Amino acid sequence: MLNKLQQQPADALLALIKLFDADPRPDKIDLGVGVYRTATGATPVFACIKAAEQKLVDEQPTKAYLGPEGDMGFVHALIPHIFGGTDPSQGGRIDGMQTPGGTGAVRIAVAMAKKAGVTKVLMGTPSWPNHAQIMADTGVELVGFNHAAADGSADLPALRDALRAAGPNTAVLLHGCCHNPTGIDYTPAQWDEIVDLLAETGVLAIVDLAYQGLGLGMDEDAYGTRAVVARLPEALIAYSCDKNFGLYRDRVGAFYALTSDAAQTQAALSNGHALARANWSMPPDHGASAVRLALTDAALTQNWVDELASMRARIRQVREKLAASSNAGGVNLVPLGGQQGMFAMLPLNAAQIASLRADHAIYMAGSGRINIAGLTMGKIDKFVSALAAVSA
Repeated sequence: MLNKLQQQPADALLALIKLFDADPRPDKIDLGVGVYRTATGATPVFACIKAAEQKLVDEQPTKAYLGPEGDMGFVHALIPHIFGGTDPSQGGRIDGMQTPGGTGAVRIAVAMAKKAGVTKVLMGTPSWPNHAQIMADTGVELVGFNHAAADGSADLPALRDALRAAGPNTAVLLHGCCHNPTGIDYTPAQWDEIVDLLAETGVLAIVDLAYQGLGLGMDEDAYGTRAVVARLPEALIAYSCDKNFGLYRDRVGAFYALTSDAAQTQAALSNGHALARANWSMPPDHGASAVRLALTDAALTQNWVDELASMRARIRQVREKLAASSNAGGVNLVPLGGQQGMFAMLPLNAAQIASLRADHAIYMAGSGRINIAGLTMGKIDKFVSALAAVSA
């Protein structure tokens, strides 16, 4: 039977990692892998996480099973940071469960939407590649619309048209902030219009909030998510701690459901637990426990907020220097200054991307997506000069 299986193509980004690692050139630049890097190119463990992990070593009494819902102390500790307000749980209308990373949360959201009757999901393109893979694997129809306008802003008319043409049994997947891969976010005014359209059309919102704190700030980055929660009767939210706590390999995420009342929220989550049981049974505990400890200790929470602010400032510094560059040949870097988060898309073709890798030791995804945080200030001039060389 197994001889019926066909060889699947290797993940392009993982292949790029191997190529970069094998490159002996000392001035090579990795803009492909989506991890935050400091001014020296490191991806360190957060100090608040180190301290929380030490508490776990010293105090954790057991590693017995938690159940498919995971660490609910972690899930609830995140709620005020995500949803804000005096009652972030909306009177019990919001509750959640732990998932293996934001990927697991998106998977639960799409699968739950399907169980609730959703047959198609609208999604702005380009998007994070795994979004489409999750849609395909869960068996819902994916309907794309254009996300980015030619001037580097969000193409709101395309979303507006998609929502109005959606029809029944439809959900829409929206990036909460720091859009991956474009860095193009909706403004608060645009979010307000989007929420009005969702209320008008009845399309179910699925919000993927994977980079809170890495754009404009914790509250600013949550504006769209909070607008959805404040004004709509129901929504599904996927959250990742992999980036804003630096817990990439620990796979720390959470899924939240907003429904019309507390009883219905618990009914929705019972379906989430069943879906989790059939997929991963129970999520890994260590990273979530560390986040819980960090968020229930005032000093560690402040440490986390300060570390995020430092990361955000460095990303902004790189964006502003790129946007101010005037010698990048045919590549306009000005829009990068008005975009948010770790990622941006450059209008490069396959030959240009190959030349950057072969001739200049600069590695990026074949789509033209770059990780802004992969650039140190000392390597920006080299990068800009290389763009000029390949786009002349």
